[in-house]
Amino acid sequence: MPIECLVLGAGQEVGKSCVVVTINGKRIMFDCGMHMRYKDLRQYPDFSLISDSGDFTSSLSCVIITHFHLDHIGALPYFTQVCGYEGPIYMTYPTKALAPLALEDYRNMLERGGEKAQFTSEHIAECMKKDTILVDSWHTIHVDKDLQIRAYYAGHVLGAAMFYAKVGDSALVYTGDYNMVPDRHLGAAQIDRLQLDLVISESTYATTYRDSKYVQEREFLKAVHKSVASGGKVLIPSNALGRTQELCMLLDDYWERTNLKVPIYFSSGSTIQANLYHKILINWASQNVKDTHARHNAFDFRNVRSFDRSLINAPGPCVLFASPGNLNGGFSLEILKQWAPYEENLVMLPGSCSNGIIGSKLMSAKIPTQIKLDENYDITLQIHKLAFSAHTDGKGIMDLVTFLSPKHVLLVHGEKPKMAALKEKIQSELGIECCYPANNETVTIPSTHHIEAGVSDAFLQSCLTPNFKFWKTNVGSDERTPPILQVHDDRVGQGMLTLQNPRKLAMLHQIGRLRLISLVKNVNLFDISLAREITGNSQEKMASALRSAILRHIRVPVTQSFVLNGSRLATVRSMSSHGDDHLDKQAVIDRVLDVVKSFPKVDPSKVTPDVHFQKDLGLDSLDNVEIVMALEEEFKLEIPDKEADKIDSCHLAIEYVHNHPMAS
Repeated sequence: MPIECLVLGAGQEVGKSCVVVTINGKRIMFDCGMHMRYKDLRQYPDFSLISDSGDFTSSLSCVIITHFHLDHIGALPYFTQVCGYEGPIYMTYPTKALAPLALEDYRNMLERGGEKAQFTSEHIAECMKKDTILVDSWHTIHVDKDLQIRAYYAGHVLGAAMFYAKVGDSALVYTGDYNMVPDRHLGAAQIDRLQLDLVISESTYATTYRDSKYVQEREFLKAVHKSVASGGKVLIPSNALGRTQELCMLLDDYWERTNLKVPIYFSSGSTIQANLYHKILINWASQNVKDTHARHNAFDFRNVRSFDRSLINAPGPCVLFASPGNLNGGFSLEILKQWAPYEENLVMLPGSCSNGIIGSKLMSAKIPTQIKLDENYDITLQIHKLAFSAHTDGKGIMDLVTFLSPKHVLLVHGEKPKMAALKEKIQSELGIECCYPANNETVTIPSTHHIEAGVSDAFLQSCLTPNFKFWKTNVGSDERTPPILQVHDDRVGQGMLTLQNPRKLAMLHQIGRLRLISLVKNVNLFDISLAREITGNSQEKMASALRSAILRHIRVPVTQSFVLNGSRLATVRSMSSHGDDHLDKQAVIDRVLDVVKSFPKVDPSKVTPDVHFQKDLGLDSLDNVEIVMALEEEFKLEIPDKEADKIDSCHLAIEYVHNHPMAS
């Protein structure tokens, strides 16, 4: 059955993320967010498209929330308490802890502005008491006997997760928001290599390629220091959760090193409470935070304190974190009105804002200017856009898609022109089909389906008779180097894949031809050319059936690629193994070092046989994966994921390749 994706939010825009996926009869809602631009029901997804009758509980297998940001969870209290959804809701431990703070902070912001939210404090509390199942990274949960899900660490904010979902042979990953680069308080996104029909990825920064983290942090600190040194006040609009902790760590460290005495303030109690959760949920933080936790909790800020409203116009410089981050109301907008007329003051705008709200207007404004709020306000303060963000950039999206190599990609949570450019890049460079539907559109994605097949004993016996061939090969131009003995097992069995009835496939003896090579060591690759005059999806099913049949009886690891034609024969080819001789140790050392030196981020002068990829070369976990993939290509072998995870240095790479009998 194909996978159906109904995009209820974040289609060709940033806001109210919500995608309903139907996969082999199971229906999953990924995220249930709100759009911050609107105050009426337009801020929510159009839930009526899920069920005409309004029976959402029976219409959905489950709801999965990726993290606590309002554009991903803001509509959940409305969906459960007003719309009546009673089914299971999956989220991580930190998301369950921090979501009520984010929701209550938003509701309070509206009330202070004289507006009313679509949900109450009681709705928030009751929503969190629903059938909420907490998940941890890398743990697989069976929603029912057919549907299994698994959460993967996404970076972005504390507790953010990418979710893998599998039903039968069909599988997909929904990324939510993620970050492929580690920062001070969070690690980079991590995920297994998976066989996927579909990846649904955010594309907030689809065409942005950022400078190094060091450059971004230096520019931020330089702008803040310049303003406070001249007596100015710095407003950093940010939500109580996430970026506030990252920037506080950066400023607190800088204040300590430069001995600055300018006060740094949190504006709300929810920020202080959120900071407490960051201290408690330390296992979700970056490795550096966990490593130093015994000596000092990174979230115990020495120079940050609570803010009192009486200090708004107090003399002297200060730095203030105030919510919301997009300046679309609340305390941050109130402070902006007070501080905007003074050119020594500074506002640090977040990395992205939805179109039409105050933050986006300021980003495009030329100072001095006037901006219409409830009345005209003169804006003469300095404006600086934060260059770093908790979202991955265009390179990170391409890296993830390359690593996962799904059959299809669906882009959400981005701007339409940038999504179009990223789609073309994915299709042209990776050869993967890609789309970016608008809100309330449904797209259909082909999915995987395998059929089991039997193999006759006579056919198997015909494949087990060895047919060895030997020859010697000279390596290099040095005549003194002894030739290498090559062993080739060319065995032939005859058979034909037959469809005896609509549900029974079999490979029979003495009809057609099957060519099977290298059963001596292992079968690394099957390239199957299916020979049967059938039409439509049956060809793909036949090819899958042939693979399943061989696996059932030979029981060896197989990676397959299928090429279909119209002949009546089924041909199986595999890569031949070589003899027991291992590669020369020095040759392995030289080739491993050449692979690492050629990696773009590596300084070749630092590469030695003992160098550590992360500690000595400054690479991240994804770089580590790419080096292992390059080694696989260089030595024509496949390294299992469990072994690949252990290869974090040239020494371990050399030892693994040298001891591998299939390295060539």
